[in-house]
Amino acid sequence: MKTISLAILDKTPLFAKMLRKYLSEQPGMSVEIISSGFDDLTDRLHIRPVDVLIMDISFPDYLEQIKTLRVNFPQVNILILSMCTDLQVVSELQDLGIYGYISKADDGEELVYAIRMIAGNDIFRNKLFTEALYLNRRRNMTRENNESMLGLNEREKMVVQLMWEEKTNKEIADELFLSTRSIEKIRQDIRDRLGLKSTVGLLKYALYNRIIHLNTNVIISSTSYTGN
Repeated sequence: MKTISLAILDKTPLFAKMLRKYLSEQPGMSVEIISSGFDDLTDRLHIRPVDVLIMDISFPDYLEQIKTLRVNFPQVNILILSMCTDLQVVSELQDLGIYGYISKADDGEELVYAIRMIAGNDIFRNKLFTEALYLNRRRNMTRENNESMLGLNEREKMVVQLMWEEKTNKEIADELFLSTRSIEKIRQDIRDRLGLKSTVGLLKYALYNRIIHLNTNVIISSTSYTGN
């Protein structure tokens, strides 16, 4: 099993050191970087790239910092670990391409589970993350759909639906009798046409425009986590 390399960015040194100790005790995880400053973090990431960055958002310019990280270190998947549970904040961060958002009040096992998912390039959709995805949809239930934005054909809508159901590209390809490469191209074409930068952005677009048929069985939440 490949060891997951981690970086921690947190303004509180004591918390960061305790987190490093906890994560270092988990099988298959290695904390390579621990930093309390953004410039120091980026300097060290240039030398030692990691798989997952666990980042607090107590920094004044955290939005710009995340934008910089996404541009300069696209291979580093970002997991936010914060005391803030404001859905609007989570929603804004989703637009920037984060892979998950966990409250510091949550259980440590959920954090470990999230890290493993994110290291595999999967989005960790706990209750908080999913509620933020629904945010714009709930606020605009009475707004008429913009027909010019609903520019997806039936095959594209089916691909998006299956993405929401957490199907892999291969599973989607098998269900639609297409190649995996065709599914990858369809996903990229949709994002390019709609000006969306990430999978999360595409899911938010689909929720807002009621393209997705909701199925609560696919939501991952702390209450359903079994630790397996």
